Amino acid sequence: MKSLCILSVALVLGTGSATIAFADDYDLDALRAATEKYKDVNVALAEGFIQDPTGHCVTAGAEGLPAEWGGMGIHYLRPDLLKLAAPSERVDGNGTHTDFTQPAILLYEPQADGSLELVAIENLVFKKAWDAAGHGGPPMINGRSWDHMADNPDTDADEAHNFMPHYDQHVWLFRKNPSGDLMPFNPAVNCDHHSK
Repeated sequence: MKSLCILSVALVLGTGSATIAFADDYDLDALRAATEKYKDVNVALAEGFIQDPTGHCVTAGAEGLPAEWGGMGIHYLRPDLLKLAAPSERVDGNGTHTDFTQPAILLYEPQADGSLELVAIENLVFKKAWDAAGHGGPPMINGRSWDHMADNPDTDADEAHNFMPHYDQHVWLFRKNPSGDLMPFNPAVNCDHHSK
């Protein structure tokens, strides 16, 4: 199964030649206050979020990465903010939305009682659209470059998980992440109670 947004093994922390074209700084407490309404998944649905059509609950281990990295959960996304294109071989779009006070993606961890607990927010921009908008490098948040994901044709793995090349960024506002608030996976998140 393909998932929406998974860590690229090679993080874009600067290639030496790339320039940073867009950077945002956020107070995470203020960002948490701005997005806590999404703790109720029904609010998210009412605002146009849909569950990732695969229904996949993402963990590093299930993606062939070290299991100790943890999980992400189930992705809920806003197609309008991502500006998804018509279905094709790989998911594509024209989205360049970077405002984390209005995230394009929400991450929920399934609970034993069947409910969903909001654990993080995320944004994703498609590299082709981002470059076409005149940006000379990846977006940044609080001094960190967003993660770059692109499929490597020299491997059997699908590093971009059925998506065209893109940048994405997670912000762990509602579940403490021992690895860091801006890392892709969270060791404190799991999919133990997920049933598709």
